[in-house]
Amino acid sequence: MIPTTDSQIENMKYANGDTMPALGLGTWKSKPGEVKNAVYTAIKEGYRHIDCADIYGNQNEVGEGIERAIDQGICRREDLWITSKLWNSDHQKDMVEKALKRILHDLRLEYLDLFLVHWPVALKVGVGLPESPEDFFSLDEVPLTETWGAMAQCREKGLTHHIGVSNFNQNQLEELIKVGPKPEMNQIELHPYLQQTELLEFCKKNNILVTAYSPLGSSDRPQQMKKDGEPVLYTNEVIKEIASKHGVSAFHILIAWALNRGTAVIPKSVTPDHIKSNLEATQIDLDQDDMQKIAKLDHEYRFVDGAFWAMDGSPYSIKDIWG
Repeated sequence: MIPTTDSQIENMKYANGDTMPALGLGTWKSKPGEVKNAVYTAIKEGYRHIDCADIYGNQNEVGEGIERAIDQGICRREDLWITSKLWNSDHQKDMVEKALKRILHDLRLEYLDLFLVHWPVALKVGVGLPESPEDFFSLDEVPLTETWGAMAQCREKGLTHHIGVSNFNQNQLEELIKVGPKPEMNQIELHPYLQQTELLEFCKKNNILVTAYSPLGSSDRPQQMKKDGEPVLYTNEVIKEIASKHGVSAFHILIAWALNRGTAVIPKSVTPDHIKSNLEATQIDLDQDDMQKIAKLDHEYRFVDGAFWAMDGSPYSIKDIWG
């Protein structure tokens, strides 16, 4: 069994020496009315890394949770690592800074620690999720390099301390590296069914940190994003066997696996017991045999498959997005 001592969350280091806790709280799918208390509870329990995004529609409450924790003296702003993301409808160069300032207003913050381009997909102004091909800009119309240049300007102005991307493939990363500055983070779907070893190695080689999202299989994502007969990650027999060996839950093993690979990981929860329990994964040391068994589970299965960007008539294809 896991000892009941305080967790020791390891840090990931950026090129300038800044450190980010490897375990954070994800807020995708956290409902209004729940996420404020989830964020406050997480900080009270010892989390210092909160991951959010403009499109999640809950940043006002995330900000309230952060503000409450700071006001009560649980932490200082500088103790926290807050990540948010630029939505696809704000990719034009004159939109990026405006979007970031709106995010900061929602979060009640003066700066972000990390600002990410959420997807390598451009949408027209005001579009949340596309309903027709007319809702898209192509990357010829709004190149990734245009968006990236505006992201860099936000960092130069101190509105965010670090910049990166999410859901970018190797070719897209190489495009940004070529024009500079180098992305500092790539946040991607990572779990035993989608290990993305080649992309992970590329990022490590180029000193791009990696954060794993949907580490538990995202079984609570919207129904329209699900497929018939999709696998349930935490019921996998190998994962359950390793969990039994360590006297922990399958969820602990999935989080520990991400940490053991040298990535950050942001499991989402709004349940106080689960938020606290997830911290226990930091104390699990998976041995070589455990990691080898899990390595054999990879079959390139995406829970977030990007099909919503590749509707008929869209300028984007699944191949464009994932490479």
